[in-house]
Formats: sequence, C-alpha cells, structure tokens
Amino acid sequence: MTLTQATSTKLTRDALAAMDAHDPLASFRDKFYVPEGVLYFDGNSLGAVPKTVEGRLQKAVTQEWGDGLVRSWNTAGWYEMPRRIGDKIARLIGANAGEVVVADSTSVNLFKVLAAAVKLNPSKHVIISEPDNFPTDLYMAQGLIQLLGSDHKLVLKPAAEVMDTIDDDTAIVMLTHVNYRTGAMHDMKAITAHAHEKGALVIWDLAHSAGAMPVDLNGANADFAIGCGYKYLNGGPGAPAFVYVAQRHQANFSQPLAGWMGHAQPFAFDWKYQPAEGIGRYLAGTQPVLSMIALECGVDVMSEADLSLVREKSLAMADLFIQLVEQRCGEYGLELVTPRDGAIRGSQVSYSHPQGFPIMQALIAAGVIGDYRKPNILRFGFTPLYVSYTDVWDTIEILSNILHDRTWEKPEFQRRGNVT
Repeated sequence: MTLTQATSTKLTRDALAAMDAHDPLASFRDKFYVPEGVLYFDGNSLGAVPKTVEGRLQKAVTQEWGDGLVRSWNTAGWYEMPRRIGDKIARLIGANAGEVVVADSTSVNLFKVLAAAVKLNPSKHVIISEPDNFPTDLYMAQGLIQLLGSDHKLVLKPAAEVMDTIDDDTAIVMLTHVNYRTGAMHDMKAITAHAHEKGALVIWDLAHSAGAMPVDLNGANADFAIGCGYKYLNGGPGAPAFVYVAQRHQANFSQPLAGWMGHAQPFAFDWKYQPAEGIGRYLAGTQPVLSMIALECGVDVMSEADLSLVREKSLAMADLFIQLVEQRCGEYGLELVTPRDGAIRGSQVSYSHPQGFPIMQALIAAGVIGDYRKPNILRFGFTPLYVSYTDVWDTIEILSNILHDRTWEKPEFQRRGNVT
C-alpha cells in the first residue's frame, strides 16, 4: 500500500502498518540498534548504531590493536582506510574513485577546500553564502579571510537571492545543499552551472544530504564538497568527515594543512613537504583508526540500500508527518517551515513554535527523540533504514497529547542542557 492509497481510503495506524509490511527497506531496521520504546527522529543529527559496529570494534581492539599492535597498520589495512572508505562514500554521492577521502572534521575539511578555491581564483575576492548556512561553515570562511589579511570578503544573502548575487568578482559560492534548520534544498546543478558561468567555484556541504538521498556531484560538475560521517552515514558521534575534490582540481593546489599523511611519501620522513598525488594531498594528520572502523560499518550498511528507495520513503514519511500534524495538531500553533514540495526538501520536517524547546523536551521524555534549533525550531529527521511509517503515526499521537495537555509547561522541560 502506498501513501496515496492509504490517504484515499482512511489514514489509520493499520493502514500505515500495511505500508510497513510492504516496505522494501523494512529489513534494514534489523541492522541497527534502536532502544526499545524509542521513536528516533534525530538521525539527521546522530545516526543510530549499526549492529556490526560492536563486533568490528571488539575485533579491532583485541586482535588488531591488542595482538597486532603497530603491525596492523600494514596487516589490518589501517593505512589505506581514508582512501578505501572515501571510495565507498564516493559511490553514494555521485563521485568517482579517487575523488573522496575520509579525514578530520567537516570544519577542517571546509578550511582546506576554501583555501584551495581561493588559490585557484586569485583575481576574485568575494565568498558568497547565506546567513542561515550552518554556523561552522561561516566561521571557517571568516577565519580564512582574517588569516589572508587581504580584501577578500564574505557576502551573505538569503537563499532566494544567491543566484542573482553571483557576479564576475565572485570567487567562491559556499552553500549547504540541505539547510540544517529548515530542510530546504538548493538546486545543486543550476547553482553550480550559474557560478561557473561567472568564473566562480562552488563548495557544497553535504552534511544533510550524503546517505539521505541520491547526490550526483559529477553530474552537477561540482568543484568541491565536504560532509560529516555521523548523520545519515551512521558513523558514530564525532565520526571522521569526508572531502570531495573534482579530479580536474586535484593537481592544481596543495592544501595548506600540510600534514605528514598528505605527503607523497610519509615514511620517507623528508623535512620538505611534497604533496601526494590526487585526493591523498587532502589528508593531514594520522587517521583515528577506531572511529574510522565504526564509520566504515555505517557506510557499508548504507551502501547496501537503494538510495532512490531511501529518498522515496523519506519523502513519503515526511508527507505523512505533515498531513498528520495538520489533522491532529493544527490548533496548537505549529508553523511548518520546511518546504511542502518534496523536490526542494531534504529528509527532515521542521516546525516553529513559541514553546519549541519545552515541547521537544516533553517529546524526548515521552520517548520521541527529535531536536531543537534556535530560535524556536522543532526538527524531525527521517532516516528510512530504521524509521517506520507506524513510528510516524505513534509520534503524532504523542505530540498531540503533549500539546493538548500542555505537558510542556512542566518545570523540568524548561531546563536547558549544553546540547539541544
């Protein structure tokens, strides 16, 4: 049964259970650990644990690290990890082998490609982004500009005005493909093509795209991209990030964080830096092996899924969520801030509400885990490999009760922790 069929008959929990029974992705739920009694709608912030992680890490600790010790850099494939996992991620984001490497954090990788793009466009001085871009991206651009001590500047325009702002002085367009707060999605191909017409380079942040939907970097003729490993790739908290550099740009610049793992011959221990060929020059320091092992488990599970089916289910669940909120919670002041049109929406639904924070805390206490983003946004992420259609129904049931009973007014839901 499809969502259209369920809606055309009667939207009931049984109808959604029938959709779950025929879901081609349903078997993936058993590949993840989701605690009993938890409805998890925050995989867009931290993915669930693949069940293979525990055994794989145990092997790494006891056999590879424990018995193999330093020998495992050669015998267990530790040294090759950044490129090996990078090639696996490449298949998820429309890149070729040798165009993606796993390293460092999203922020650090953004600094690398920002510096590369500035160097490749020396006669241009403007970096264009939007004020609602993820803050770390804007901070990295500000830090690089301060370091350059030149006439470079960061220009921030609302998403709708970005295309018209790109001109002949634009060096870089730096955008997050799917907005972290609203879930609105940019047209990657159109923006990249327009930027190239003006002689600008484009950096795409795929933090909310990679693993959530088909991405075609090469089809869009993208220049650079970065992304994290701990959201839809299910690599664990603080998982290493990835960086994509189109083949045509790789030999033109040696990124500024010239660490030894980015050297052409790291174990020659030469005092003079000589960048590695290809994507390897975007490495810096030694990779965190245990974290990379966990990430590879997540990427391997993701690689088994058909991303077109992942996208189809994501959109269907989000449409269902929006419909049920309007039917069951329409009188309580929730305002949809995510595009209704699935073609321009990522894999989340966000609502604004004056009491967004305590409402989310009440939901979490009731077993529905989403998250909150200032100033008043409740975010619900849809991760189709382990979230079901009946999970959506049950979440709306709980949300409706919280709003009706004003449960969020309890004092314990007003207290804020360090992480929201």
